[in-house]
Order: sequence, then C-alpha cells, then structure tokens
Amino acid sequence: MTPDALKRLTLTLKKRAAAGWLAIEDALPGGRGRRGLWSALIALVLALLVTLVWLAGRYEASQLQAELERDTADAVSDLRTQLARHVQALQGLQSSHPTEAFWPMEAQALLRENRDWMRVEWRDKAMGLKNFADSPLRSPVFDRAPRAETLNETLQACMRAQRSNGATYSSSYFLPQADGLGFEVMDMCLPNTRDGQLVGFTVVTYSLQELLLERLNGRYGRRNEVSFTEPDGTRLAIAGSQRRGFRVFTAQQLLDLPGNTLVLRMDGRRSEPDLFPNVLTALVTGMSIALISVMVLLAKDSRRRLKAENDLADALAFRKAMEDSLVTGLRARDLDGCITYVNPAFCQMVGLQADQLTGRNAPMPYWPPEMVDEYQQRQAIRLAGNAPPREGFESVFMRPDGTQFPVLIIEAPLISVQGQQTGWMGAVIDISEQRRIEELSRASQERLQATARLATVGEMASLLSHELNQPLAAIASYANGSLNLLKDPQAAPQTLDDVHMALRRIAEQAGRAGRVINSVHDFVRRRDQDREAVAPQVLFDAIAPLVNLQARKLQVKVHTRIEAKLPLVLCDRTMVEQVLLNLARNGMQAMDQADRAERVLVLQARRAASNAEQTWVEFSVTDVGVGITDEVAQQLFTPFFTTKAEGMGLGLSLCRTVVEQHGGHLAFEALAPKGTVFRFTLPAIILDKIPA
Repeated sequence: MTPDALKRLTLTLKKRAAAGWLAIEDALPGGRGRRGLWSALIALVLALLVTLVWLAGRYEASQLQAELERDTADAVSDLRTQLARHVQALQGLQSSHPTEAFWPMEAQALLRENRDWMRVEWRDKAMGLKNFADSPLRSPVFDRAPRAETLNETLQACMRAQRSNGATYSSSYFLPQADGLGFEVMDMCLPNTRDGQLVGFTVVTYSLQELLLERLNGRYGRRNEVSFTEPDGTRLAIAGSQRRGFRVFTAQQLLDLPGNTLVLRMDGRRSEPDLFPNVLTALVTGMSIALISVMVLLAKDSRRRLKAENDLADALAFRKAMEDSLVTGLRARDLDGCITYVNPAFCQMVGLQADQLTGRNAPMPYWPPEMVDEYQQRQAIRLAGNAPPREGFESVFMRPDGTQFPVLIIEAPLISVQGQQTGWMGAVIDISEQRRIEELSRASQERLQATARLATVGEMASLLSHELNQPLAAIASYANGSLNLLKDPQAAPQTLDDVHMALRRIAEQAGRAGRVINSVHDFVRRRDQDREAVAPQVLFDAIAPLVNLQARKLQVKVHTRIEAKLPLVLCDRTMVEQVLLNLARNGMQAMDQADRAERVLVLQARRAASNAEQTWVEFSVTDVGVGITDEVAQQLFTPFFTTKAEGMGLGLSLCRTVVEQHGGHLAFEALAPKGTVFRFTLPAIILDKIPA
C-alpha cells in the first residue's frame, strides 16, 4: 500500500465515521444514556485515528521487511547464477583437453578471475590427484590442514557428481589457518567425461566468506549484513555492515545446491518505532470489544426505536382504519368551538367534505336555519364548561339539499396527554332509521294485538265446540228417549217417571253446558277461576252419567276405585270434570279394537307423594287399548294434533293446561302387555285449613 493509498483510506474512514455519527444521532432518543453512548463513540473514533497512525508505522515496517525478503531472494538468485557460470567455466577448461603442463596456467587464470576460489584440483576417476593450483591471491589453504584430512567430503561430492553426471557440492567444513584463525569452505566436484566415459574430476574449493564478499557484498552489503548459516542458526560466514540504534529486520532464504543446502540470512537495520506485540494485541482486542459493545447497544436502541415507530404506525393505521370504518360520525372541536376533525362517516352524514367543515365555527353549515339561535345558545353553554348529559341529547341536522334528519349527539371533554382539556369530542348517530323502525314497531304491535284478539276468539270458539259436544250429545239422547216414551200410547204409568227423570237430566246437562261456556271463557281470557274444595268422589259422580252413556254405546266396563279417607281437592270443578271426562272418553275410544270381554276402563283416585308444604291427590284413567307409539307420543299434547278422523286435537292440550294451572302435572305411561294410563295430580286441602 502506497502512502497515497493510506491517506485515501484514512480520509474514507473519517468520512464514514462522521456519516455514522450523524445517522446514530438521528436514530438515538435523547437522555443521559444517549450522551453516554455518544461519549463512548467519540472515544472510539479518537482511538481509531490513533490506531490508524500506529498501523501506518506497522505498514512501513512490513514494507521494509518485504523489501529485505525480496533482496534476500534476489541474492539467492544471483548466487545460483554465478555458480552456474563457474560450472560453465570449468566445463570449458575440461573441453580444451589441456596437458598436465599447461593445465596449471589455465587454472591460475580462472583463480585470478574468481577470488572466492581457493583451489582447483584435477583428479582422475579414482580420485587420485593429477594436478592442482592454489589461488595466487592468498596463501595456500591446505598448509595447516593437509588435504587428505578433508578429502572425505570431497569424495562424497564426487560420488554424487558421478551418479548425477553434473556438478555437485559438498557440505561445508572448517579449515584452520596459520594465523590461528580459519574459515568455512565447500568443494564443488564436476565430472570430466570423454566419449561418454568418465576420465576424471575437476574440484574447486570455495571460501564461503569470499563467496559472500565477491558475489553479494557489493550490491547487498552496504545496507545489510549477509551471512551463511546452518539450519540451526549457526553462522558459517558473514559479510556486509550493520548500523546501530535501529531495529533489525531479518530475512532468510534457502540456497539449494546439488548435494548441499545453505541458508542465506540477511539482517538489515531500519528506523522504526519499537512497540511491544502484547500491547498491540491488547489494544486492538480492547478497542474491538468496546466498539462491538457500543455498536450492540446502538443496534438495540435502534431496534427499540424502530419497533416503537412501527407500533406507532400500526396504531395510527389501526385508528385511522377504525375511524374510517365507523358508521358513527366523529367531530372534534377546540375550546373556541371551531371544528378540528371530522371522520368520513360524519362527512357522509351531513353531505359535506372534510375541508368544508374543518376550521368552521358557529353557525355550522349543517344547522337548520330555523334552529340556528337555539344551537348557538347550546354551544355557548357547552363552551362555558357545562358538561352535556352522558346519555347524549337529540338534535336535527340538515344536508345541503335541505333534507333534515334527527341525530343523537354524545359529547365528552377532549383531554390531552398532559391532562388538559383541549376541546370537545362528539359522537353523532343518525337515528332516522331508528325512528322509522319505532313507527313500524308501533304499527306492528297494534296489528299483533288485533291478531291476538282474533286468535283468542278463534280459540274460544274451538274450545266451546269441543267441550259442548258432550253435554249437547247427552241432552239430545235424553230428549230422543223422552219423545220415544211419549209416542207409545200403551206406556205404563211409570213411563212418566222416566220422562221426568230424563227432563231433569236434560236440565242438568243444560246447566253444565252453561258452566262449561263460562269456564272456557274465563280460561281463554286467562282469568283466575273460582276454585272450591271438592271431594274426589263428587268429581267421579258428576261425570258418571256421561261416562256410562258412552260406555254402553262402546260396550266398555267402567270401574271406579277411590282410596278411603282422601282429602278434598282445591280446583275449578267444571274444568277438572272436563279433564276426567276427556281422558275417560279417549280411553274408551282406544279400546275400540279390543275384545269386548277385555274392554275395561279404570278410574282411580289415591293419595300421591306429598311433602310438608303440600298434599297431593293423584287421579288416573287406565285403558287396555292398543297403546301410544313413539311418534305419536312426541306430539301428543301439541294443539290441533289428533289421530282421529273427527277429532280437533284440543282435548289433551286443554287437559294439560288445566292441570298445570292448578299446579299439578299430567303424564302418561304404557302398561304391559298393552294399554295406557294417564295420571294427573291436584292439590289437596285439609278440612281444618279451609278458610271460614
């Protein structure tokens, strides 16, 4: 990264920090927590700038290190190139086929050109020394240490050269000198072949120190210290210079030679601020944690604000949708009486647009002209602070076309968030439809009352026709019998007695018919009938003539069973007699298909289960007819339901109504193997409790 690029990066970071600052300032709510977050953000921005300066220094250091590594790589490449040229020079020496007399002169010429060569040897294929030449630029290197003692490394290098048919280098070894010092050397062995046959070897002894000075010191030694080292860091040769007071940068490269590998190390000193790595790590880590924490807090706060804004938007949208969908008109007025808000329902109600109403004061355009004075007085009373009734008040509005309609206005004070009244809020309901429905309801009620009276008349006629059949049939029977007796001229004197008895019966049934008419009339009009204490035996005796008359016609035997010492029952005598008579007649008609010997009707009265508050007497009518099916049982007491061709379907319905009016209960159940029993209860009365 160039200095210009670093400047652009710093400028970009500053701009982004400023933009982020403004964005956060817009997003954060006010308060002490916000100021704390801002302080933390400012501190982090300052720390970021300081860190950028520090990172710039680190970048320069990395650039210096990269430059040193490039120099080291270039130095290794240069060494490989120079050594390759040496191999070519030796190959040229071998190809000239010098004689033993002239070989030393050519070798000396090569030694003068290459100061890093210490010695050149010509050996046969058995490694025997045929000739050699020492460098004329220094004293012979093998004066102190005989050549035979160091020949082991050379032999191994030549053996590898023979196998690879190329130049091979030996491992470095130390040669002591006469001055008490010494230096590291290595041998390079190049096989000599003729016509594909090995004829000998050429061996060159290199001084590692001179190799560095001759090949690298001129280019790299002025600014760096160049050295050969072993893999464990031991230095074999050093060249170049060092400057004190600067930081040392180190780079290493492998010099991979055939048969030997050396480590080329280059140390350079540059001016660079010295910072401890652990302080850097702690600083970056701490800043990162702090920055992340602040950003998390800002993100949470932003999410809270966004959620609050979304909730507010949803609430406003919901309120707007609710107000727009209301059929009730809403109208808001300030303390001066000016309209500040109306909803669409109010606009539709009065036939005006919202902009035609907002800001208007009395008189309002929807007030009828004849009521303007009254409405202005009412508004003045309202603005004076007098609260309207909570149930509201009725008024009349007018549309632009002159149509007037009634409304119900419910107003309440409009209270702000601070708890102060800012005006009045009114709900306006168009009650035109309500008034129309009320008129229709009154008309319908009148028609229903008339219909109810007609129904009552029809019910009375139906009951009378049903209940008068029995006494009228008895009167007709007695009258026909009397006429038959009077037509017989040979009638005995006692026939007159029978006629008198029949006429009494006719009078009794006529009186009974009158009582039935009065009872049915009272029953239909739901009057309280006159009730009296009657013995069960008296009730059975009253219906006995009619029951026996029907029984003789249908050939039915009637048995009456009355439990001893039964209390009196409190009832409407005529209606209860009709109940017993209807049940008895239904029971006899149910046995129409039974054998004559089996046609038995049982009328029974007995004490029923009672409690301390009330005593009950149970009456039952039992027949041995075909019984009642489940389908018929479900509709048995339904008015106008009957299974008889000539029936009206009112008998059992009337019986149940009469019994229930007395506080009793009418029920039925099937008998085994056949037959049905109807039971009903009446309240009993003790003689000593009868009021005087």
